[in-house]
Amino acid sequence: MTGYTRTDEKTGLIYRKSSYSGGEQGQCVEVAETPSTIHVRDSKDPDGPSLTLTRAGFSAFLWLASESEV
Repeated sequence: MTGYTRTDEKTGLIYRKSSYSGGEQGQCVEVAETPSTIHVRDSKDPDGPSLTLTRAGFSAFLWLASESEV
């Protein structure tokens, strides 16, 4: 998996987006990691709200998302 990264000028966090996200109109999120938290935001609205989770919380989120049927 490759993608791109960009640094948030306000927070200094380095967000990355997966190449699996598709084109510019895709439904995508960007993720930034710190030693204790994971930050998630909408790639189409980088100045909008973000979600901050503990690493354990993010793991649970991913597990639940992978178990859900769309």
